[in-house]
Amino acid sequence: MNTKQIIIIIIVLIIGILIGKVAFNTEKTIATTDTHDSDEEHWTCSMHPKIDLPEFGDCPICGMDLISKTPTDDDGISENAFKMTKNAMALANIETFKVGGTIGADEIESTIISGEIKTNEKETSVQIAHFSGRIENIYIKSTGEYVKAGELIATIYSPELISAQNELIEAIDIKEEQPELYNSIRNKIKLWKISEVQIQKIENTKKIIENFNFYADVTGYVTVIYKEDGSHLIEGDPIFKVSNLDRVWAEFNVYEQNIKAVYIDQIISMTFNAYPNMEIKSKIDFIDPNLNTKTRTVIARATVDNKNNILKPGMFVSGIFYADTNTIKKKQIIIPKSSVLWTGKRSIVYVKIKKNEPIFEMRKVILGADWGDYYEIISGLNTGDMVVSNGTFTVDAAAQLMGKSSMLSTLNEEK
Repeated sequence: MNTKQIIIIIIVLIIGILIGKVAFNTEKTIATTDTHDSDEEHWTCSMHPKIDLPEFGDCPICGMDLISKTPTDDDGISENAFKMTKNAMALANIETFKVGGTIGADEIESTIISGEIKTNEKETSVQIAHFSGRIENIYIKSTGEYVKAGELIATIYSPELISAQNELIEAIDIKEEQPELYNSIRNKIKLWKISEVQIQKIENTKKIIENFNFYADVTGYVTVIYKEDGSHLIEGDPIFKVSNLDRVWAEFNVYEQNIKAVYIDQIISMTFNAYPNMEIKSKIDFIDPNLNTKTRTVIARATVDNKNNILKPGMFVSGIFYADTNTIKKKQIIIPKSSVLWTGKRSIVYVKIKKNEPIFEMRKVILGADWGDYYEIISGLNTGDMVVSNGTFTVDAAAQLMGKSSMLSTLNEEK
C-alpha cells in the first residue's frame, strides 16, 4: 500500500467520524425537543383542529375559546370516557351539579308567557224575551254598557200581551163570581214577568198598555247585542248578553312539554303589562282535557277577583307556576338546563365519572317536565351523578377532538 492510498483511507475515516457525530447530536437534539414539547400544554380550536398554540386564548380564525389538546392518560377508564387537564378545567370555568342536590323552592318554577284575561263564562247571563212582540225602542245600543237588574231596557208592542190585558180587565168585573178565572188570567200575565206594579196599574185604570215597558232582570256589562229597534221577538229569544267582571279568568297556553308541570290547585303568581308593579296570586282551577293540535298547547286557567274592575278582558298576563317541591324532592332527577345539549332528536349531558379526577363521559337522556331553569330527567341519569352545568360546550369539544362520543357523533347517528 503506497502513501497515496493511506492518505485516502485516513480522509474517509475522518469524514465518517464527522458524519456520525453530527447525526448523533441531531438525534439527541430531536429527543430533547420532543421531551420538552411533551411537557408543554398545547391549545387548539374545536372548529379548526389545525390550530396549535402554546398558550390559551381565542382562535385566530373564529374567535372561539381554545381548548387543550395535550395528550392525557386514559388508563383505567371506559372507551368513551376522556380526561381533561386541570388547567383546561380551570380556564373553561367548568362546573358540575350533583343530581339530587338541594334546590330552593324559588328556583323551581315555570314561567308561562302567553296568558290573557278572559270573561268569566260562569258569571255571564242572557237577557231573554218573556213574551212575543216587536221591539219599538231598545235602550241598549252598544256593547260595554253597564246594565242593572230592574233598569228599563226596551218598549215592546205585543198583541199577545194586549189580548191578555183585555181578558184581565173583563175578569175584574166577574172576579167575585169567578175568582178562579180572574186568578188564572192574572197568573198568566205574571209568568211573563210583568211586575205587580204594572198589573195593578192595568187593573186600576182599566186601560190597555200597547207599548209595554220591558225591564232587565240581569246585571253586568253588555258583551253581545242580539236585537235592535224593530226586531220581532218570540218568547225565549235572547236580546243581549251581559258579563259580571267582578271575577275574571286568566287563561294560559301551556306547551305540550310543560303539561306535567301544571296541576289543579297549583299556586300561580301573575303580573300584567298594564300594571307592571302589581302582582296577584291565585290557584289553577281548570286544565283543558284537550290539546290544541295547531299550537300544541293546553289551556290552564285561574279565577281572579276583580271587584275594582281594573282587569279588562283581552289584557296580557304573565304567570309563574310554582312547583310542588315535595313532589320534586321525591323524584330527585332534576338538572340545570345549561347541562343539556340538543342534537335534534336527542338530548345529551356530560357526567363527571370520577369524583377527584376530571374524567367525563357523554350520556343520552330523556327530558321530562320543564321547571323554569331546570329539567326533569326521565331516564339516563341516577341520583348522585355529577353532570356538567357550566362549560358543557367546551367539554363536548374536547370529546370530539379525542374521538369520543359527542354531540357530533350523535348527530351523525341521527342521519
